[in-house]
Amino acid sequence: MNWPAEILSFWFQELDPKDWWAKSDATDELIEERFLELWEEQKSKTADDFLTAPETALAAVILFDQFPRNMFRNSADAFSTDHLAQQIAEKAVDLELDAQLPEDQRAFLYMPFMHAEDIQLQNRSVTLFTKLGSNQKFANEHRDVIAKFGRFPHRNAVLGRQTRDEEQAAIDAGASW
Repeated sequence: MNWPAEILSFWFQELDPKDWWAKSDATDELIEERFLELWEEQKSKTADDFLTAPETALAAVILFDQFPRNMFRNSADAFSTDHLAQQIAEKAVDLELDAQLPEDQRAFLYMPFMHAEDIQLQNRSVTLFTKLGSNQKFANEHRDVIAKFGRFPHRNAVLGRQTRDEEQAAIDAGASW
């Protein structure tokens, strides 16, 4: 199976862009049905294993960053391969693999930076999305949350973390990342 091509075809051709952002049981179930086994098979590999081509790096980032958020929604497993997606994204950008991807696909290679609970990766997210000319507002908002709290408060419950008063105030005010 040419899994990178299958992931990219599914993500960019089969799904509608609204499916990327909307919570949908049907989309979540479809991703789990089609890609859970692949995710299980691939998650023990190293970042370097996915840097053979820009498309492979991008497909791996989608597999480890986007798909778990669908397959394991409202569970700690939704974030369980973030570290691998972040390593792949960092190395891919360092190798300038992102420059070989169409602009509309680069945003997904950069998503692990935006999802990171690390201020340095968040700053890199802002730089990359600003250079790309898309998602700058969201990149800045995510970075501001990490700058203020050092983590995303909305993840606290599923990750078993104690929510601090100032985090609860942000959650009550509508913070969703």
